[in-house]
Amino acid sequence: MTRTLFRGGRIYTPDGPPATALCVEDGRVVWTGDDSASIHFEDNADRVVELNGRLVTPAFVDAHAHLASTGLAILGLDHLAGHARTSPLNVVLGHSWDETGWPDQRVFTRAELDRAVGPRAAYVGRVDGHSAMVSTALVDEVIGDDEGDDPRRYEGWSDQGPLTREAHHASRHALHRLLAYEDRAAAIRLGLQTAAARGIGMVHELGNPHINASPGDFSTINRLREEAATGGTALPDVVGYWGEASVDLVVHLGLEGAAGDYCMDGSIGSRTSALHTPYADGDGCGHLYVTADEVRDHVVACSQAGIQAGFHVIGDRAAAEVMAGFAQAAQKIGADAVRAGRHRLEHVEMFGTDEIAALAQYGVTASMQPQFDALWGGEDGLYAQRLGADRALPMNAFASLQRAGVALAFGSDSPVTPMDPWAAVRAAAWHRTETERISVRGAFDAHTRGGWRAARRDDGGTLAVGAPASIAVWDVPGGLPATSASCLPDLAADGDLPQCTMTMVGGQVAFEAAGALT
Repeated sequence: MTRTLFRGGRIYTPDGPPATALCVEDGRVVWTGDDSASIHFEDNADRVVELNGRLVTPAFVDAHAHLASTGLAILGLDHLAGHARTSPLNVVLGHSWDETGWPDQRVFTRAELDRAVGPRAAYVGRVDGHSAMVSTALVDEVIGDDEGDDPRRYEGWSDQGPLTREAHHASRHALHRLLAYEDRAAAIRLGLQTAAARGIGMVHELGNPHINASPGDFSTINRLREEAATGGTALPDVVGYWGEASVDLVVHLGLEGAAGDYCMDGSIGSRTSALHTPYADGDGCGHLYVTADEVRDHVVACSQAGIQAGFHVIGDRAAAEVMAGFAQAAQKIGADAVRAGRHRLEHVEMFGTDEIAALAQYGVTASMQPQFDALWGGEDGLYAQRLGADRALPMNAFASLQRAGVALAFGSDSPVTPMDPWAAVRAAAWHRTETERISVRGAFDAHTRGGWRAARRDDGGTLAVGAPASIAVWDVPGGLPATSASCLPDLAADGDLPQCTMTMVGGQVAFEAAGALT
């Protein structure tokens, strides 16, 4: 038995009496109460943590992340030329460029990238992950080989501009071949450690062939977590999804679903999301990758196999198509069977009233990323540039979804946006469109308990007795309001956010700030 007692703080127990102390035994919460009663748990405690007024909450769940890409982005670069000379990796990696914030809003060319990196292979991804600039060396020396992955054969090729669609996927495959296993494992470990340091106790890993190349990352994740546990520490729990129509493979691997980034369409920033009407600042309506019939077949197969189905879906045409597929699935196997699957959709950015009602009807979770609105929403953000304000402002409709009874789960899509859960909670509470704002408590629940439920694990995301000991301890700038019923911090739009001092997963410490706790 391992026992840890926390006392002298504020414990987030909104559904129970106020508490200042909490006890954990063998990976579960066994008691919450006040400091005077904590003496009964002190004698046999392996550790007593003096909180000194800090806040204790359930650890966050990042319901949409890409661990290897997150770690590689951290190991990546801000300045291409210098990084090309010093990077220990055998390919120059960059991420998160966004031309809409540059003075001339012009994307750099392949020739400019070549001048920066010289003869080295380089992959520099756009912030949304749906297009990238690659160096000539990557094209000529790696992709154009006997494996048939030459991107010049595919849709989305550009001689000097970014690659999109299948050409972009081919460039990612080359990247996977270039990276040594040890480099990828180190990136995954760094992604998990970063999550823990941000108060995240569970990550949903959204894998698929064009991001991960193969499901091998899940074996690496399991090995890394086992090694950490053997050493007496922890890494965040990981719920695995594989985003393609491979039900037998997902069942064989023991993953939660054939879901996640099984893409109905692309992204707004790269103009590949499927729209009913053309982009305001470019030609075309994007691209639809999956039909309603294919959605139907996938939802039926996953429902019958007892795993979750799901899709990446952003544009309004993609939203209509995916929900038409769910309706067809319900006609084939019954609405109750579809609801029992507790399926999920990722991003859910341009859903109208009819599609939102269908989400609620079929019990589909909306896995969303509030920082998308914070970064790209509003009357003059990227969405408005690409779509026009009329189409952009209703996007990421948190309040409309919540009112319709749709279950919400929040995440980062890291490395698209940072693993910064309090920033995500604030973004949902301060949505750029006022009518789509939700309460801090509602957003916090979506980023904690909502993530557990999105993975069909209903016992977590709370500090109730018997719940898994997935816990985060926070320094809250300015302290907590003395009269706060839920004891969540003030998340004013311009205020400092809480800082994590400890994260515990399964009763083991996954992160602890040096010298912060006694």
